[in-house]
Amino acid sequence: MALVQLYVYDLSRGMAAQLSQQFIGRYIEGIWHTSIVFHGKEYWYGQGIGFSAPGQSYMGQPLRKVDLGISDIDEETFRDYLDELRTIYTADKYHLLEFNCNSFTNDLAGFLTGNSIPTYIKDLPSDFLSTPLGAALRPTIDQMFRRSPNGNSLPWTELPRTVQGRSENTLASSQTDQTVPLVSTSSLTSPIQICNNPASFQSLIQRHKAVVAFFTSQTCAPCKMVEPAFEELARSKASPDIAFLKVDMSVGMGHLVGEQNKVRSTPTFLFFLNGGLRNELRGIDVAEFRTQVNLLVYDAFPPHPHAKLGLRELRSTSLKPILFSQVPKYDALSTKLLATVDASGIPADQKRSGKAFISERMIPYLGAKLEKGSSGNIVQPNISHNMALWTKETNNLSNAISPASLFPLVDLWRLAVLIPDVSTYLVTTSESPLFGMLKIALGSISSPESRNLSLTALRLACNLFANPALGRRMLQATPYGDGINPREVVTGLLVSSLLSDTPTVRIAAASLAFNVSAFLQAPLMDCLNKGMTGQLKKEDTVDDLDWEVEILSAVVEAIGREDNEDSLHRLITCLGLLIHLSPHLEEVRSLLEVLQVKETLQAKMNDQGTVKKEVVRKLVKEIVDELLQ
Repeated sequence: MALVQLYVYDLSRGMAAQLSQQFIGRYIEGIWHTSIVFHGKEYWYGQGIGFSAPGQSYMGQPLRKVDLGISDIDEETFRDYLDELRTIYTADKYHLLEFNCNSFTNDLAGFLTGNSIPTYIKDLPSDFLSTPLGAALRPTIDQMFRRSPNGNSLPWTELPRTVQGRSENTLASSQTDQTVPLVSTSSLTSPIQICNNPASFQSLIQRHKAVVAFFTSQTCAPCKMVEPAFEELARSKASPDIAFLKVDMSVGMGHLVGEQNKVRSTPTFLFFLNGGLRNELRGIDVAEFRTQVNLLVYDAFPPHPHAKLGLRELRSTSLKPILFSQVPKYDALSTKLLATVDASGIPADQKRSGKAFISERMIPYLGAKLEKGSSGNIVQPNISHNMALWTKETNNLSNAISPASLFPLVDLWRLAVLIPDVSTYLVTTSESPLFGMLKIALGSISSPESRNLSLTALRLACNLFANPALGRRMLQATPYGDGINPREVVTGLLVSSLLSDTPTVRIAAASLAFNVSAFLQAPLMDCLNKGMTGQLKKEDTVDDLDWEVEILSAVVEAIGREDNEDSLHRLITCLGLLIHLSPHLEEVRSLLEVLQVKETLQAKMNDQGTVKKEVVRKLVKEIVDELLQ
């Protein structure tokens, strides 16, 4: 008999506990990676099944150790069970959210003790890794599993030479202290979730709106005939709300999953909707299988009224954000900004540090990173330390400089957010200087002296969409550490600027309106193309009717007043995108009737109207004749 322990690690290294409340509105202690310790060895799943001496894996020492119980299963039987699992827990089947290290340890815990791993680990909400913080952490987590810490990859047939040693001396040898990945392939994610554990199966069914479960076995020849269709549909339709599960009844506890679901033969497909069994299909009727999958998706996500429309012009619109990447003359910008700092009333030591920040750090960094033909390999301190300094100095200068003189500093940040290292840092920090500057721009927007600030602030906001996670953060109503609500500030800046007397400001505002609508439309179109008829993906949800009404009303009013065709084109496209797959279509239709949108667009099309370009005229006609019917 031997003790079975669960080693628990935090993949976020404390960042989840520190920042989760800020970014998702609730506290999450960690992003958990777990391993099983049994008979003096630690086993985990990442780049295939790996093992090491306890606490000697690439993860280092665990955050905590959990006793799961005592097992009377001997080591030889356990190795035989692992031998069965090796074809299941391979790197190409790894899925960061659904089939991961915790799936493996839950499987082993059930086999060894009949228990499962703790609920707070097993049921960790997958939506955390769909938040801005999670999006920023995901590449780091993936990279953690790509690496082979000691570079030693052993085929399974060599395992007995390393594992079967019975003496403590063998376990303490340099060979067994190494991390040994047993199976390795190149891919780390898959749209198909492998599930051979009853508890995991039930958890996946409850966590997804729609589930297609494929029951198979290694000796089932008909299963191989229908498997390509299963894989094809999984690739095209799998999403955060639709799961495709594969249960091998000849491996591990797969037969128990089959017994609990009354599966008596393979291949069998079970279709679940909202946690309940919806339908069952046995055999290899591929055409019927496709029909059942499409019906399940249809029932899970009823068609949006606009899904059946052609909308050739609108749907062919590129949803890439409009960015303002033109590099100014740094010398002129630096001279103006340094003179402003000299003329400010801040203490002498803050003047020196502020000027050094501008001339010795920020401008050289931007020049090296953005100059054409430059490799961008400028020597910089640790990015977190560097950005923390930028934040501190920017906040000091923003508070000391008059709004009318702040635009050169905002213009530097307009360029900085286009650099991946900078934008990624801004996603993960709770202290961003950006929205403080945008709030100053909003507060002074009625002042004629602040037109340049309004223009550069709008262009900065547009460039935030270069990083989707940063754009998403901008549209969230969760305040930063300084209490600033980013969506509130950006919305106020946008709505006020759409009616500006300055054409360049209106063009920038129309660009920002387009970027907002395109960002919201992209996941909707992706889901529509997968047959989900416009169901919004969780990570990009900004489901706020009042906010949507505010944006739509401002855009419609701006369309009625706009006489610049470039601005008008962006505003009309924005209008179409916001209406297209709106989750609040009935309310939106009522608003559009009250605002007389159809009449406004038709007036722009008449002989004296602003719309002259054929591409814009086609778009307007499509919106009037189809979307507004």
